[in-house]
Amino acid sequence: MSAAARCVVAVETPQHASLGGLLDYLCEQPLAPGTLLRVPLGRREVPGIVWDAAPDSAATDGQLRPVAEALDALPPLGDAWRRLVDFAAAYYQRGVGELALAVLPPELRKLDNTQLGRRVAKLQKLPPLPPAADPPALPPLTDEQAAALAALAGPGNGSTPALLHGVTGSGKTEVYLRAADAALAQGRQVLVLVPEINLTPQLEARFAARFPGRRLVSLHSALTPAQRLRHWMLAHLGGADLVLGTRLAVFAPLPRLGLVVVDEEHDPSFKQQEGARYSARDLAVWRAVDAGVPVLLGSATPSLETWQRVQEGRYRRLALDQRIGGGAMPRVRLFDMNTLPRERGVEQPALAPPLLEAIRQRLERGEQSLLLLNRRGYAPVLHCGACGWKSGCPHCSAWRVFHKLDRTLRCHHCGFTERVPRACPDCGNLDIAPVGRGTEKLEEQLAALLPGARVARIDADSTRAVGALESQLSAVHAGDVDVLVGTQMVAKGHDFRRITLVASVNADAALFASDFRAPERLFALLMQAAGRAGRDAEQAARSEMWIQTWHPTHALYAALKRHDYAAFAASQLDERRSASLPPFSHLALVRAEAKTVQAATEFLNAAAALAAGASHISVYPVVPPAVSRVADVERLQMLLESPSRPALQRFLAGWLPQLQPLRSQHKGVLRWAVDVDPLAI
Repeated sequence: MSAAARCVVAVETPQHASLGGLLDYLCEQPLAPGTLLRVPLGRREVPGIVWDAAPDSAATDGQLRPVAEALDALPPLGDAWRRLVDFAAAYYQRGVGELALAVLPPELRKLDNTQLGRRVAKLQKLPPLPPAADPPALPPLTDEQAAALAALAGPGNGSTPALLHGVTGSGKTEVYLRAADAALAQGRQVLVLVPEINLTPQLEARFAARFPGRRLVSLHSALTPAQRLRHWMLAHLGGADLVLGTRLAVFAPLPRLGLVVVDEEHDPSFKQQEGARYSARDLAVWRAVDAGVPVLLGSATPSLETWQRVQEGRYRRLALDQRIGGGAMPRVRLFDMNTLPRERGVEQPALAPPLLEAIRQRLERGEQSLLLLNRRGYAPVLHCGACGWKSGCPHCSAWRVFHKLDRTLRCHHCGFTERVPRACPDCGNLDIAPVGRGTEKLEEQLAALLPGARVARIDADSTRAVGALESQLSAVHAGDVDVLVGTQMVAKGHDFRRITLVASVNADAALFASDFRAPERLFALLMQAAGRAGRDAEQAARSEMWIQTWHPTHALYAALKRHDYAAFAASQLDERRSASLPPFSHLALVRAEAKTVQAATEFLNAAAALAAGASHISVYPVVPPAVSRVADVERLQMLLESPSRPALQRFLAGWLPQLQPLRSQHKGVLRWAVDVDPLAI
């Protein structure tokens, strides 16, 4: 076999392993880059992808192993897809093969070439969807929507990302639909990213209703493995016109890509927190610019990174400042909790009397109220007043949350669950009590305070069963719920037409958090929650957002009262600039997990020593994260900062490969990983 019959293959090797992510193999005939393979690696047979690289001329044919099977029944993954993977792997400091194989459907691993060929043939024979007998009526565009679409279709739309900055209820989705229609009319595919699974069905329904003759697929973790493979293959084969999905969908192969939409672009869910810690929003922007197609970032509260790029002229801002149909943003009312009488040992009421009265008024008028409390469970901790015992998790540095419905103490970090003890485990006191308030308790208290009211709760616990979320949302839309209690799951994206009052019960918890992004997240959450009220023009005048706070004069609340995102963003950016925080600096976080604090500390300190003297790089001392122990594993982290993104990237590329052999010298270290552009430090 000649040297020409060699191929370079991306294989799935662990991060910074002694084997690189690209290996040479022998193949019976030249294979196109992007072809899927099965290749031997050690004693295993693993999936691989033919990659764009020159073979290693130093190796002889006798030193190379032959490809086990070429899965060439599936068309090769295209040039643009491979460029995206190359960029993501380099930027987030992962192996090309590790990332490339991780973003493919797991079911692909189970198929041989014959099985794959049958599936491809079946999908290629799917008949086209029949067009609708009656085309859907298009709502009239507002002047702002028309201007946004004109700008999106104008010159430079494939090189300059666009921020669709619209207040909640201003018609951002209609702009997405019209932009998608324009791309589809040109024979192109459309990729729409949403931050969470629970937002996918309703947006999918809007697109399906608008484009009944187009094939639409979704990509998210709630799909079965077979569904995910089918949808992925339809996208890759060009059989899907529209792809809607969560962050992993940014890697969907789309040979005719014509438009990328990122809805709620500010949402932290777009950042992957395991493996390759990529930002789907940032990769979506890179992918669209690389392909020369428009990318539309939609949000009422853009991330400060995106907003700063608008200020610098790198992104265009397309403004939607008015709500559709005469709706108005609700009036924001701050209630000063300091004015309530305090009694020693007596818990503050769940709702201030004026807020409770405002909810009763909605009940009398047949309107709905939404109460936001971003803490699930009944209470965050159980406490013994006699000896001071608290329901800590024996495996984590966190409290176990009291869930009253099933009488359990549950750790939300490692999952460790036990029945609630009959008495204090330390002193035997029978009087152990819940401290604090979660959504379960608030639901219970509201039922007692509002006899006859139909109170419902939507959070991660109440929506575990398949179809539970859709059923509960349908009840809200149908008017079968008077008061809805929920976590942030209900604060964004939902079009609740009957809600005229939204209240945040405990917003202050995030005001003084150590995370520098906490104010940005709180403002976004409250603005999104406020947007659930006042969406109906007839009710807009009496719609309100209540915030119970101990700090009514805080600047964040002052900007919220005016619905003034620009003022809030300007003040936050000034603080970030003075503190050299993103977007005015660039960060990477190295995390280590070990059996002991000492082992993790020694490993990270040794890593810091290897970084000594690096130009334009600041290395900060090793510190524990907010939750420093999870499932009996100790966690520590070390922050790196640079004023220059290229300088940080060059440093990481040379420094990180040294950490794998370093780890072998520190046997107590179980895992380590790097997070480029971390969301929390």
